[in-house]
Order: sequence, then structure tokens, then C-alpha cells
Amino acid sequence: MNDTQRKAITDLRLKGCSYSQISIKVGLSENTIKTFCRRNNLKAEDIANAIGPKEGVCECCGKPTVLIEGKKPKRFCSSSCRNKWWNSNLDKVNKKANYEFTCVRCHKPFTAYGNKGRKYCCHECYVADRYYGGI
Repeated sequence: MNDTQRKAITDLRLKGCSYSQISIKVGLSENTIKTFCRRNNLKAEDIANAIGPKEGVCECCGKPTVLIEGKKPKRFCSSSCRNKWWNSNLDKVNKKANYEFTCVRCHKPFTAYGNKGRKYCCHECYVADRYYGGI
């Protein structure tokens, strides 16, 4: 590693580039970049604080949210905003665990979310089959 590469690594790291981005630009292995940065105290936390927090906006109420470099950006300012937004935008929920069943008692087809072991379509069918023997 020569002096120009060292300077380029330092400059890119202070701009907030990741190890993999730096390794591509400089032409050295990612592990070499990591080792250099650790030995020269170019830590991600220090760099994020030096760059400063960026501002984002809550998708529900529009209040500003703090974005931390190297972390996933926050979409909501609080849990209540997150719950309110998701409850009003149920069509945007990506439900992957939908299961198709046939009710043991009434033999109607039904869909259940998140439970592979369902037998009954509703509580009434469960009670009737369990306690009254399917009458």
C-alpha cells in the first residue's frame, strides 16, 4: 500500500464510504481496508458523528426523524405513528404466510394467516365440534 492509497482510504472513509466501496475504488482487498481503518482509528461511529445526523421525515405525521449513517433509515418518529400508518395502509402489508384450509366441521374452504395448524374456520365451529360432537 502506497501513500496515495492511504490518503484515498482515509478520505473515502471520512466521507462515509463502506469498506467494500473503498476496496473497489482503491483496488485493494476489503480486509486490507478494514485493517488499515482499525489501525488508524477510522471507526464508523466516529465518522457518523463527524458527518452529523441527517434528517428524514415521518411517513405518518411529517415530523423530522434522525437518520444515523450506517443504520437503516427510520420511517416513523414513534411507535404510535408506525401503528397508525400500518393500520390505515393494510393494502401495503406484504403477507407471505397465507394458508388455505378446509374446515373440519362445516367443510368450507378458508384462508388463515400465520398459522399452519388451523382446523376450523371460526370459533363456533371449534366449539360445536369439540364440545357437542359435531351436532
